[in-house]
Formats: sequence, C-alpha cells, structure tokens
Amino acid sequence: MKILFFGDIFGRPGREALKKVLPELRSEFSPDLVLANAENAAHGQGLTEKSIGELKEAGIDFMTSGDHAFTLSESSDVLENEKLSVLRPLNWPGEAPGEGHKIIQVGARRLMLVNLMGRVFIRQDFDDPFPKISQLLDDYSLKGKEQGSEAVDAIIVDFHAEATSEKAALAWYLDGKVSCVLGTHTHVATADERILPAGTAFISDLGMVGPKDSVLGVNKEMIIKRFLTQRALKMEVAQGPVIINGVFVETDDSTGLAKKIERISKVVDLE
Repeated sequence: MKILFFGDIFGRPGREALKKVLPELRSEFSPDLVLANAENAAHGQGLTEKSIGELKEAGIDFMTSGDHAFTLSESSDVLENEKLSVLRPLNWPGEAPGEGHKIIQVGARRLMLVNLMGRVFIRQDFDDPFPKISQLLDDYSLKGKEQGSEAVDAIIVDFHAEATSEKAALAWYLDGKVSCVLGTHTHVATADERILPAGTAFISDLGMVGPKDSVLGVNKEMIIKRFLTQRALKMEVAQGPVIINGVFVETDDSTGLAKKIERISKVVDLE
C-alpha cells in the first residue's frame, strides 16, 4: 500500500498550498491513501468544519489531530462528524468526543489509522500512550500476526509529541507490530527517517505544511516580540512561501510492514 502523510497543516497558507501541490504529488507517488495532521488547520490552531472541509475537497482522505483537538468551540462537532474524517488522540482522558483510531477501507485492503498524544513537555495530563496502544493492539494486528485479534493490512500511528526521545521509544516499542510511527507536533521536519529492524518505518517529526519564513508557522516578528517582552501577545499566521513537509510510505501487502519511507520537502509560492 502506498501512503502520503503530511505534517501539521498550518492555517490558510497551509490549506491553499496543499490544494495547489497535491495533484502533482499524486502524479509522482500514486498513493492509495492521503493522510495529514490537521490540528492547526484553522487559523493555525484548532479544527473547524470549513477548514477540514477544504482539506477533504483538496484530496486528504483522513486526518489526525493533537493537543489542539478541542481548542475551538466547534471542535467537538467536527470530531463527531464521521463525514469530516478527523481523529482525536486515542489517549485523551475521560469521555472525549470522537474516535482515537479508525479502520479505513482502501479498495480490498483495510488500514488502521491511530492518533496518539505524547506526555513529555506537554501541558495537558494525557493518559499513558504506551499501554493505550498496547490495549488497542490486543484487538487488532497486522496480517500474519493475528493470534486471535482482528487482522488489518497496515497500521499507521501518528504520535503527536514534543520529545524526540518519547517518539523514538514508542517506535522501538511498536517495532514489528505496526507499519509506521510518524511523529508530528514540532512543525520542524527531522532527517531520521528509517525502517527499524523488525519492519516499522519511523521519523521523529514530519514537519509542517505552513509558511516557510516564520516561527513554526507564526508571524516571526510577533514571536520575537513575545520573547523580548514576555507578554502573551496574540499570534498571527505568517504569509509568504509555504513549505510542504511529509513522507511517502510503502507497505508490504503480505505482511503490512514497511518497505520504504521517503521524506518530502517542497516550497510552494502562493502568489
């Protein structure tokens, strides 16, 4: 199975850039499924029906989120609307609206997408992602490793976390049990993509789809002023050329394990 997965889509510039470049990337990689983290899609922070609808129309099949999943007032409605195809983290505590994993039908094959949230350097007190994913994998597994659980053709984990050590640890913990562990959240693409010994593809962070000349997508002058004054100034989405970060992953249909992971980095001018 061939999958494109894009890093955090940041505001209108990210949405417009992805809309512009996705046809070209589809032609280049011929993906069976296109995925993205969309928790920053609306104004750089949060989910709205309008922003998610734009991404669906642009060709994103399914989306994940993270710590900003419930930032906006309409977020719960977005996450509960199955037609919008957005997950919230599986380990969000309590009775949170929406779902943390989803079985997606891709032709005759089935892929399970999982959204997890890290805890290191994160303000909220999320449930431990390690036992949470273990419990899920008691019920689902890759083909050939069922042992009483339901078999799927691929398992993709978006681990939305701050610390690279936590992301790497989870990838090693899941090596051979899932197709790939893809880190999101920092908006900075890492250069450590690899396939681990037991067949799980991993990268610490996919990066973002957002303004290139910015501080993580935000107007750089505004962020510099925040550091200089230590005041909670309102953040603004930056403008200008957009960097598109993500990965192309190919899995083996006979095992569900990864055959290839390739980093994507392109700059798009919206003018």
